[in-house]
Amino acid sequence: MLVYAHRREANEHAVASRELRALAGGADAWAIPWPCVYEFFSVVTNPRIWRDAASTGRQAAAQVQAWCASPSLVLIGESDAFLTVLAPLLDRPRVRGPVIHDARVAAICLAHGVDALLTRDRDFSLFPELPTRDPFA
Repeated sequence: MLVYAHRREANEHAVASRELRALAGGADAWAIPWPCVYEFFSVVTNPRIWRDAASTGRQAAAQVQAWCASPSLVLIGESDAFLTVLAPLLDRPRVRGPVIHDARVAAICLAHGVDALLTRDRDFSLFPELPTRDPFA
């Protein structure tokens, strides 16, 4: 969602941008997990993905600062009891390798009581206790 909202050339840009504007302008609390912020930075500044058009670190940081200007945004991360939420997710058969990152995001969301994670990543189906919504479907 974050990458699509930032990268205007992405086919999904209009939907993602509209969705984030609605969240940012709304009165209800919304959240971005810190690992998603780091992944956003990693993807949008990667010249292998965007060739000569990768965002600069300054552009990516300005985008995150713009989202953070929303008074209803909460950046969420690991809590003191995080491992007790994460451990059962890691014990699932297909949760290995890169899916560990998804388990971390899911555990952060669960620990903070997130209502639904906006994603099109089907790996989150491995964590049915975290509702997801694909705004592009």
